[in-house]
Amino acid sequence: MKIERQSKILQLINEMDIETQEDLANKLLDNGFLVTQATVSRDIRDLKLTKVTISNGRQKYVVLPDKENNLSEKYIRVFRDGFVNMDRAENIIVFKTLTGMAMAVAAAIDAMDFEEVVGCIAGDDTIFCAVRSEFNAIHVMERFNRIAHGHN
Repeated sequence: MKIERQSKILQLINEMDIETQEDLANKLLDNGFLVTQATVSRDIRDLKLTKVTISNGRQKYVVLPDKENNLSEKYIRVFRDGFVNMDRAENIIVFKTLTGMAMAVAAAIDAMDFEEVVGCIAGDDTIFCAVRSEFNAIHVMERFNRIAHGHN
């Protein structure tokens, strides 16, 4: 349950501006997760979320890249937990995930910050990941395959 909840938190903060723990708890409740303020606080600490100021002076939660290791354990865990398989169509990698996990896995892929990855579009269980070239896509798939199977 913790992994699913934390995956949903990553998805929510990537999709919308969430300013407070209360806002986050309410969004989780809207998505079927019954949480206490203490649970939300622990999840924020575990995920190493921080607040940044946005254009209108308000703040929102974001995941800051781990300067020491862009492939931090939290992203790898989310990727592995949701990943089913992948295939390639020229420079597009198509990921299949567990139902409902595509957004969280796409957020993890984006957070890994591979320079060859242009961006991802996620549905419910499918992600289209645009890569700069067909050549790059082959190498990126190899890297994701190593991550998925515990050889990062």
